[in-house]
Amino acid sequence: MGIKKTIRQTNLARRQHFKTSAKFLSFALLFTEVEIAWGAKILGVRVWPSEDYTRITLESDTPLPISQQILTNPDRLVVDVQGLELNPTLRDLVAKVKPNDPYIAQVRVGQFQPGVVRLVFDLKEPIKPQLFTLDPVGEYNYRMVFDLYPTTPPDPLMELVKSSARKESALAKSNEEVDFIAQFATKKEAPKSPVAQAIPEAKEAPAAAKYKRLITIAIDPGHGGEDPGAIGSLGSREKHVVLSIAKRLKDKIESEAYMRPFLTRDGDYFVPLHVRVQKARRVEADLFVSIHADAFIQPHAKGASVFALSQMGASSSMARWMANKENASDLIGGINIKTQDRQVANLLLDMSTTAQIKDSLQVGNSILKQISGFAPLHKGKVEQASFAVLKAPDIPSILVETAFISNPQEEVRLNDDGYQDRIAEAILKGIKDYFSKNPPVARRANS
Repeated sequence: MGIKKTIRQTNLARRQHFKTSAKFLSFALLFTEVEIAWGAKILGVRVWPSEDYTRITLESDTPLPISQQILTNPDRLVVDVQGLELNPTLRDLVAKVKPNDPYIAQVRVGQFQPGVVRLVFDLKEPIKPQLFTLDPVGEYNYRMVFDLYPTTPPDPLMELVKSSARKESALAKSNEEVDFIAQFATKKEAPKSPVAQAIPEAKEAPAAAKYKRLITIAIDPGHGGEDPGAIGSLGSREKHVVLSIAKRLKDKIESEAYMRPFLTRDGDYFVPLHVRVQKARRVEADLFVSIHADAFIQPHAKGASVFALSQMGASSSMARWMANKENASDLIGGINIKTQDRQVANLLLDMSTTAQIKDSLQVGNSILKQISGFAPLHKGKVEQASFAVLKAPDIPSILVETAFISNPQEEVRLNDDGYQDRIAEAILKGIKDYFSKNPPVARRANS
């Protein structure tokens, strides 16, 4: 009897222990779920508007699942972020959307359910959204990225043709006049009309006469948006400095009768490396000039440099280091790997030709010579490395490092209006010198 009682007491104690353990385990699991659902922190919200697309970035300390739906009448994008509670940082998103945003009219943020924050983007026109997440890289934690693309993207070539129509017409008229002069230059008798009689007296054809069409220069300000580029000791960001220099170069090219400029970005937003190349090819550029102001691990590194593509390895250890650093731009700026056209990227890799590199070295040397007239050079010749942004197979492409922003003295110089203007002028003179010796061929009528 005593033995049975003892066994019953023991079994009762075990059951009680199991119940207590189960309760504790349930509480622990519940606590873990609460931590997962409610413990995430939003570290920052950023909005990058542009004509190409508008990007919204939410940065958090842990990865968070997101879902989306597109609604019409009116057009809006609804995004649910799970594992999140509404906080002041998220509410700041409302104020970050500006009235001049091309695609977002306004954004509404609210606690849709416990642990679920809903973002509603009221749209100005239908869009094609791309939502994706990025793992930590550089100074960034986890990022949720919403890229809002227009359903009908702008055509950069048509915009360029419209903006340069008057210049194109003037060049065509100039060429007609030169042809008219040439037509009668070999004849013994001058034409009878008063206007034509004056033509043989022309001493020299206009400078633009050797060009049968406008020369298109694609100017590529490095970095932008989520990718600040190198940062100097005074806080200068490469993306701002190079955009300023690029705009100066653009204005100078605009003043040339036989040239027209095209910027791969004209504001503070991120453009993937392969998209920069695609844009240049889309506008049928005759030259691609990527502008940078990079950093090196040693702050005393100084001087301007010019780089061309290499298929045979880098020309120096620094050139290799520079190329690797620049090629990491996509990781920092953030691209949607799932939608990246790998076939096109591989095509650009494989089709880079010896002729393209030869032309790139020529124009690079012309520019380097002009820069050497007023600024120190890091290397006296064009260096080569496998820069992703220089891999257009049919466009001479160079990358200009205007100075080292990591050098305190050069950082000050890079922020000086005078230096920026002289760098832009030197690049222009180098371009003009190259094309004076290598005028582009006429395109087919349907180009």
